[in-house]
Amino acid sequence: MKHEPLASLLRPQTLDEYLGQEHLTGPGKPLRQAIEAGQLFSMIFWGPPGVGKTTLARIIARQTNHPFFELSAVSASKQDVREIVQDPANQDTQPVLFLDEIHRFTKAQQDYLLPFVESGQIILIGATTENPSFEVISALLSRCRVFVLKQLTEQVLAKVLESAVAFLKRAQQVNVKLDDDARSILVEYANGDARKLLSVLEHAVQLSPKITRETLLQTLQSKQLRYDRDGEEHYNTISAFIKSMRASDVDSALYYLARMVNAGEDPQFIARRMVVFASEDIGLAQPTALVVANAVFDATTKIGYPEAQINLAHGTAYLALAKKSRQAYDAYFAALADVEKLGNLEIPLEIRNAPTKLMKELSYGKGYQAYPGKEHSYLPEKLRGKKYFQ
Repeated sequence: MKHEPLASLLRPQTLDEYLGQEHLTGPGKPLRQAIEAGQLFSMIFWGPPGVGKTTLARIIARQTNHPFFELSAVSASKQDVREIVQDPANQDTQPVLFLDEIHRFTKAQQDYLLPFVESGQIILIGATTENPSFEVISALLSRCRVFVLKQLTEQVLAKVLESAVAFLKRAQQVNVKLDDDARSILVEYANGDARKLLSVLEHAVQLSPKITRETLLQTLQSKQLRYDRDGEEHYNTISAFIKSMRASDVDSALYYLARMVNAGEDPQFIARRMVVFASEDIGLAQPTALVVANAVFDATTKIGYPEAQINLAHGTAYLALAKKSRQAYDAYFAALADVEKLGNLEIPLEIRNAPTKLMKELSYGKGYQAYPGKEHSYLPEKLRGKKYFQ
């Protein structure tokens, strides 16, 4: 028999049962008014894990009597979306498509969604732990209202805990007893995440229905720093790490590295960012930085934790202390801006490939000089004289 997690068993079914996010779902608030009036529109829920994004989407569809389809952007494809849109059962109504982790959809996949959202064929509810202004294409974002879901307060988590204890007693005949110390530890550990709270409670009850500080510590084994590899803190910490190296603040860089390592961050994720940093922020000022960063990445691939943290620390200190230059980075993106603005301008004939006689007769490659001099430009005619590299 399949086990259903406590968090799923306790999932609210109506707005009145929904806890937290009063700024969105409280009496008289715009989102609640829209739901009660049945006036749905595409929207994006942005907030940390375990605050009720999925639950709220399901409640919206249920209370407005819309067909509800749920996809995860991690595994879903354009074909999955196409099947929902083309299903004859959905032709006379607007299905609600809940797309979890919408930030994981590629630009092409998001582009595919756009006409269906624009025409109203589907009502899109996206959920993300990332800032949608960075992760959702502007055309799609402009057609959705963004609602920010906040981390759950300790008061809300306490209510969730009370509901869980009452449910276990009523539905499973488990008489859970928590002392005040255990309650405080559980709420603190959850860090605003109801799903985490219920998961820990469920595991603790399996050890003993009488939950004490010792029971919780045994369940948790060790209390980690507030960090979620799929949540906002994951990106806040890597951002702090990169910016510390950029500022040549080696102490801060090592501190944020330690936070990531201690929380179990994938060492290859950290190392990949270091490889990018070596070219983006150090570049020509110290070309060996890219060699070091690649060596760190190679080491994390071959070794793994715990020894890989030494390689990461070595690389972090080197990159933080290295001289910095963004010349190559800035020059490239200036060139890219012209490509995007002007399109593919004609390549000068003298530097075109001329593998055939006909191409040579068309002057492809004519007049080409391997070393024409510093002032010579091979840019398209419209861009002659343009300087990207400063």
